[in-house]
This record gives sequence, C-alpha cells and structure tokens, in this order.
Amino acid sequence: MRSLDRFPRVSLGVFPTPIQKLENISALLHTNVYVKRDDLTGLGLGGNKIRKLEFLLADAGEKGAQVVFTTGGAQSNHAMLTAAAAGKLGLRAILVLKKRGVTECLGNQLLEKLMGTDVRFVDTDDYGDIYAEMDRIGAGLGVPYYKIPCGGSNALGSLGYVDCAREIAGQGIHFDHIVCAEGSGGTMAGLALGAKLFLPGTRVHGMMVDSDPFDVITPALMRKAAELLETPVEITPEDYRLRDMCGPGYAIPSEAGNAAISLMAEREGLFLDPVYTGKAFAGLVELAKEGVFTERDNVLFLHSGGAGGLFAGKL
Repeated sequence: MRSLDRFPRVSLGVFPTPIQKLENISALLHTNVYVKRDDLTGLGLGGNKIRKLEFLLADAGEKGAQVVFTTGGAQSNHAMLTAAAAGKLGLRAILVLKKRGVTECLGNQLLEKLMGTDVRFVDTDDYGDIYAEMDRIGAGLGVPYYKIPCGGSNALGSLGYVDCAREIAGQGIHFDHIVCAEGSGGTMAGLALGAKLFLPGTRVHGMMVDSDPFDVITPALMRKAAELLETPVEITPEDYRLRDMCGPGYAIPSEAGNAAISLMAEREGLFLDPVYTGKAFAGLVELAKEGVFTERDNVLFLHSGGAGGLFAGKL
C-alpha cells in the first residue's frame, strides 16, 4: 500500500480535530455518542472540505496552476472554502456556481464577497454545462488552470477522509459506528475506505442529503481511491450503509433535520446546518431509535461544518 504521506499535500488545516463525548445526547439516545469536530479544521469557518483541499490544491500546484475553478450551489461550503484556501496559497479562485438557492449577499455569498472572490452563476442543473463554462473562461485567461469537482469529491479528494479515518484510529477510542452526511460522495467514500484500512470493526453510515445515486457513486470513489493507494482491497456493499435523509430535496430544510439542529443546539451548544449536518444528525437519531446502536456502542458523528449556510435563510 502506498502511504498517504507520500502524496503531495499543502498545509491548510489544524489537525487532529478533537473528539468530544455528547453526554446529554448520549443519555437521551441510550448509546455513547461522540462528535468529531471537523467544523474546527481552522481555515475560514472550518469544515470537511479542508482535508480534501490539502490534496487537491497540492495537485494544482504540482501542475503549475495559477487559477482554480470549482462549483456547487449558490451556498456551497466547498466553493467558499476553496476560495479561502486558494487565497491563502496565492492562487486566484473562480467559482462557477449553479444559480440555485440563496444567491443574495447572505451566508457563504457574504463570505465570498469579503474575500473578493470572482463568483459567476450559471442557470443550469447540469454540471456538464458548468465544467464546459469553466473551460470557456479558462481558455481566455492565458494561464494554467485547475478544475476541482463539486465538493472536491474525486478519488484524490477522498484521500482526505481516508486520512481522517487514520487520524481517528490514533485518538484512543474504538468506534462501532461512524455517521456522516453524504452530499457529493467524497467524504463518505474516504471514511468507508479508511475504516477498512485503519478501523476494523467500525461501520460507516452515509446520510444521503441529495438524490444522486450514491449506491453507485460511493463504491466507485472507494475503488478509485484504493487504486491511488495501490491497495487491492475488495469493496463490497457490506463496507458501508446508506440512508435517505434528503427530505423535500437538496438544500431544502426538512422537519427531521430542523428538529435535530434544535436538539444539538439545546442539549450540547453545537450548531448544525440545514443542508448537511442537520439532516445527517437526524439520521443518527433515527438509527438510535430503531435500535441499531446498543447501550455499549460508541457512535461517532462527523461534524463536517457548514456554519456559513446557517445564515443564508430560515429554518
């Protein structure tokens, strides 16, 4: 197996992020619930994308890029953090975003304005149109550019969460279950592959907050990341669990998600967002109520950030 430490990587985050027990939530759900504070990764308002960007922006640098493109919805946490990371590294970021969601100067749009980010909207739901627009813009720049996919979710970006699993393995607690949001696939795929490699006996649950075919996307990303690591692991459906928590639609708050946001805020003083972590934590609550976790189990919730989007609309 090729070591993760052999891949080019830029330093953007503050690691390891802490793991904390949620005592009040644990008592309520009758299992041992912990949180992995990847909302504290250090850059911007924190979040899971920093781990991916350490690998992706290193690759951009290796390829001589001076401009970095990425995409997502109008309130994309990934896009905002890509702009923050690019600025820190002296790169220009151009965000080509779907004209969907809150496009006013609120939430992540406000943060992008503060950073002086070049933001362009495309009125489409087809990422093929968006990547073509990136190439059209890039062709006129006259300098090398680098395209990062939505969510940083390709095989290279997924290595950020393979590495996160390795980090968890060194933090002194065995977890029977890990629960995370799945919005573009890379975080979930990285954690699931990382669990196979570094966390024997740990089951990873992906809470799907979009309607994409994650039963296809997740194993495909796991296999491609395993190829980068030159490890011959076999990927099977037993390696992960998926649950539909999308509710009325991507980036549309759900009743269960809003209840989970309020529960976490009231009982633990932690803030989740309505697009990703709120719906993902609602899934953890449902699993607990269904008896998936025992009283002795240790359950880890990945807090993947998203604070900016919390201020973009109403719950």
